Amino acid sequence: MTSITSSPNSKKAVILLSGGLDSATAAAQVIADGYEAIALSFRYGQRHERELLAARQVAAALQIKEHFVVDVNLAQWGGSALTDDNLAVPTEGVQTGEIPITYVPGRNTVFIAIALSLAEAKGAEAIYLGINAVDYSGYPDCRPDYLAAFQKLAALSSKVGVEGHAPQLIAPLVMDSKVDIVRRARRLGVPIELTWSCYQGGETPCGVCDSCRIRDRAILEASNN
Repeated sequence: MTSITSSPNSKKAVILLSGGLDSATAAAQVIADGYEAIALSFRYGQRHERELLAARQVAAALQIKEHFVVDVNLAQWGGSALTDDNLAVPTEGVQTGEIPITYVPGRNTVFIAIALSLAEAKGAEAIYLGINAVDYSGYPDCRPDYLAAFQKLAALSSKVGVEGHAPQLIAPLVMDSKVDIVRRARRLGVPIELTWSCYQGGETPCGVCDSCRIRDRAILEASNN
């Protein structure tokens, strides 16, 4: 396992850091790729706001110097089990061909738009995202074609884009399985024990929500192989 920490560099990248395993792994990849990382997290009305503590701890462990936390209250209108207390967090597993109720309407579109603003203001060359199209393939805003479309928007919607150097949207884990992500995290020295994946808002992971079960199964499988 390689230990990796952020250090000042001539090139910068914004990392959307939720505090979960995937985003923490993407953050470590940013540093491994030679960028100075700028972390961006969101308090969006999620029931599992505990993940923001994890984001701060991961940023500190990776020695990321700049970490912005932005308030965007998507819970005002709900529409997701993660932002609406009237909807139960699913525990029965992901159903093939169905978009899970944990999908938050417009979340990644809002987050990436703000990340583009931050990247342009800070002169960052890239924006890294820990999105994944494998475990939650029903999420429309976690697919490669979604990112490709947003990349075109980035080129059209900003001064740096018009000048021909819009930040590149990079999703290094997009086609990885969760087991692959665990293995990558270990290679990069990610402090997995600091990350938070549970969709519930307790002090300890519930162990039964879909996110907990996918994570726990992947860690066990990665340990056995």
